[in-house]
Amino acid sequence: MNTERAVSAQVAMPEVSHKESTQIDPKLLKRAACASFIGNFVEWFDYASYGYLATIIAVVFFPKTDGATALLATYGVFAISFIVRPIGGIVWGHVGDRIGRRTSLSLSILIMSCSTFLIALLPTYAQVGVIAPVLLLLVRVVQGFSASGEYAGAAAFLAEYAPDKRRGIYTSIVPASTAAGLLFGSILLALMHAALTSEQLQSFGWRLPFLLAAPFGLIGRYIRVRLEDTPRFKAMEQHHYAAQAPIAELLSKHRGRMLIAFGVTCLNAVAFYLVLSYMPTYLSTEMGMSETASFIAATISLAAYIGLIFVMGALSDRVGRKSMLIGASILFAVLTVPLFKGLAGASFAMIVAIQVAFGALLTMNDGTLPCFLSEIFPTRVRYSGFAFCFNAANALFGGTAPLVATWLIGVTGNTLAPAWYLVAAAGVALIAMLASRETSHAPLADE
Repeated sequence: MNTERAVSAQVAMPEVSHKESTQIDPKLLKRAACASFIGNFVEWFDYASYGYLATIIAVVFFPKTDGATALLATYGVFAISFIVRPIGGIVWGHVGDRIGRRTSLSLSILIMSCSTFLIALLPTYAQVGVIAPVLLLLVRVVQGFSASGEYAGAAAFLAEYAPDKRRGIYTSIVPASTAAGLLFGSILLALMHAALTSEQLQSFGWRLPFLLAAPFGLIGRYIRVRLEDTPRFKAMEQHHYAAQAPIAELLSKHRGRMLIAFGVTCLNAVAFYLVLSYMPTYLSTEMGMSETASFIAATISLAAYIGLIFVMGALSDRVGRKSMLIGASILFAVLTVPLFKGLAGASFAMIVAIQVAFGALLTMNDGTLPCFLSEIFPTRVRYSGFAFCFNAANALFGGTAPLVATWLIGVTGNTLAPAWYLVAAAGVALIAMLASRETSHAPLADE
């Protein structure tokens, strides 16, 4: 009899949660959107700074090697920091699903900002020798751990606040804030390259972006701790419906959903880091473009990307997540190699146009994915499922993308090697989405 009552309580819970979640104060929704934007902006500005400064960091921390090897080492540190991200996804997902979305997001931004600020204080190879890159690696690992809770948590947080028919447009705030962080980093680096000499950048200039992490992080944390948790989580908590071990529940009940989430995220992971982070380095090291011009091109394309991401998020509310994600996979598979070929010998205007085209393709995926990953998992394990699958794909294919691209070019001598790598990722995502179901035309699942 007790078992029957427990089952009945579990079945009744989703209905209560949905009713409560539909009655959202517009002011709370705006505050949730603002907090998600600012927090994610801070995190990805921190990450962008490292990616955009890769060639300078290579000289500062790996001066005893040739240029190509030093760049590989720099991207190797970038990639290793992603190894802890699936572990971080489990930890932050557990906190988010058991204690609260707001608690997880408030802690993750604090750790991220502190670790980024520490990079600005690190000694160089010239000062302490091999200890310098070791310290860089340790700080980057802490960054990776903290970052693993940010994107997934912010998206799940907004999905649970947003009206059912506008989840796509609201969750697209998360990738838009990611791009805004990259855009700010690109603008800052473009100004630095224009204002400072190479010697000044290598002696002190590279530290400047990381110093901004402290004030940015404090602002983001202040906003987040003043938020209420999502109505869905509070309803779940009130009914004692939270999962005791979210990752165990995922692995026992939702393996199929996890495979789909991992597969479709592979394209997002590779495309994001190749198109938005690695591209300025690719243009300067492989295409012979000046670093200042490459950052200006990245800045223009990122501005267009931010506008397009909201269009794609709104479009996904109308045509569905599955159609958008399948379309993105097909277009990447068909157009990536021709677009990469077009970069060779192209004028500045043409390079910008190609980068904008790549950005448009990515927004089809990136503007839809956070909502899809929030919808595919039930409330009890939403944060954990999103965080683990998203971070596992990024650990294997995202963080390694610049390293793999640089290595493939070195091994094959073919500057189109990164394009073919991106085509392969698109194929994996297409298979995953063909095996999925449409998620946009129903309330968020609680069970």
